Amino acid sequence: MVVQSPYPDVEIPEVSLADLVLESARVRGDKPALIDGPSGRTITYHEFTLGVGSMAAGLAARGFGKGDVFAIYSPNVPEYAVAFHGVAKAGGAVTTINPLYTVEELTFQLNDSQARYLLTIPLFLEQANEAAAASKVEEVFVLGDAEGATPIMALLGTGGEVPQVDIDPKEDLVVLPYSSGTTGLPKGVMLTHHNLVSNIMQCEPPHATGENDVIIGVLPFFHIYGMTVIMNIALRRGATVVTMPRFDLGDFLRILQDYKVSRAYLVPPIILALAKQPVVEQFDLSSLDIIMSGAAPLSGDLAAEAGKRLGALVMQGYGLTETSPVTHMIPDEPGRDRAGSIGFPIPNTECKIVDPVGGQEVGADEMGELWIRGPQVMKGYLNNDDATKITLDDEGWLHTGDMAKVDEDGYFFIVDRLKELIKYKGYQVPPAELEAVLLSHPKIADAAVIPVADEEAGEIPKAYVVAQGVDGGEIMNYVAERVAPYKKIRKVEFVDEIPKSASGKILRRVLIDRERA
Repeated sequence: MVVQSPYPDVEIPEVSLADLVLESARVRGDKPALIDGPSGRTITYHEFTLGVGSMAAGLAARGFGKGDVFAIYSPNVPEYAVAFHGVAKAGGAVTTINPLYTVEELTFQLNDSQARYLLTIPLFLEQANEAAAASKVEEVFVLGDAEGATPIMALLGTGGEVPQVDIDPKEDLVVLPYSSGTTGLPKGVMLTHHNLVSNIMQCEPPHATGENDVIIGVLPFFHIYGMTVIMNIALRRGATVVTMPRFDLGDFLRILQDYKVSRAYLVPPIILALAKQPVVEQFDLSSLDIIMSGAAPLSGDLAAEAGKRLGALVMQGYGLTETSPVTHMIPDEPGRDRAGSIGFPIPNTECKIVDPVGGQEVGADEMGELWIRGPQVMKGYLNNDDATKITLDDEGWLHTGDMAKVDEDGYFFIVDRLKELIKYKGYQVPPAELEAVLLSHPKIADAAVIPVADEEAGEIPKAYVVAQGVDGGEIMNYVAERVAPYKKIRKVEFVDEIPKSASGKILRRVLIDRERA
């Protein structure tokens, strides 16, 4: 059965992303738009508007426009939003890159996305320059001043006219985040202006973020959750976003207290800390009204424990990079939550639960793969028609790879994962990528990686290896030197053989069942 949203469809304007987000920014004047949490450095809405225009003008003066890609390799700082929307205003697409990436990972994304320019911070400049030299990046910009890159002010201070770009919202890309999708190596997710504009408008009925709200920007803006739900929705609605470049529990609690944060969009490991860490009691968090969890499953018990301790509504939503990201949300109204549920489909969204073997739709309380259709669904994967066809069918249904069920009242629940991704603290860790690294070790003959449940991280990567003359610590160190910290192998088990199908596909389910037993 096809399940419709309980909300009426919303009108989705045919405009560019920057025009939607900036629509009322100018009239908000000196109201803080973005604040750097650690230092208090502030960008007002007036300054935000001017900065976006200056960025777009500077890019246009360099011949950057429609069809071009600009990479941002930076933690959360107020200038991130200025650069992001400056690129969008110029008609280009932003490829957002995890600042924890190694040079190899960064180089891959720069080359795959065909980025022309790269923006970073002084701390990451050495890696940025090394990766840029191995790609087609024409110029590296840096926030502030650092030898070996062009200061961002050289781009913002050109004094040129803001370009008037003819953008086709349904066709032109605005962001190109990378996701492993249902399986495999990272792929560029082609999201149009219309995809993100749609998702911003779709989230209004269930979540009433407003201009009196202060929102903590701790989730990374390179990730679609932080990008859409925190940065873009908050700025569209006139809220103030307080950014954090990295998570530290003490700093996080101080910022919640000092800036009187009213809404926090988080991931389960942070909510676990809020529920259990004694240090929380040392801070006044009474301003916090709403906590929304996403990116990984949140148990009903943990949500209830955190909510009781903080006196806040703690609820859950669901989405994917491929859906811009939000598809389901619990409304931010008392009494509308249901333990463990991801909520209802948001407006303009259809869902169905499909038997992954037989392909037929199933009914209420029956488990199957969650399929989603709506205006927030991606255009496809960059330069990868095969992966696009696997994930997105001819009728516009996105096959999520997540096993779910819906109850008689229309509440959806994620039950298990059909896809192979490991979710470590909300980050996507593709087993295939780690297996490729493991197999590059001269003493490893074969390897497979699976998720293992972990209370703090949600899941951690565990490697099964066929090897001789090497110990588990050496293997974990070998991988750690070649991947971002959140992708590290956390456990190793030696086996005589990796179970595989006749076609050579690793039978991870066999290993997962063995681990659970």
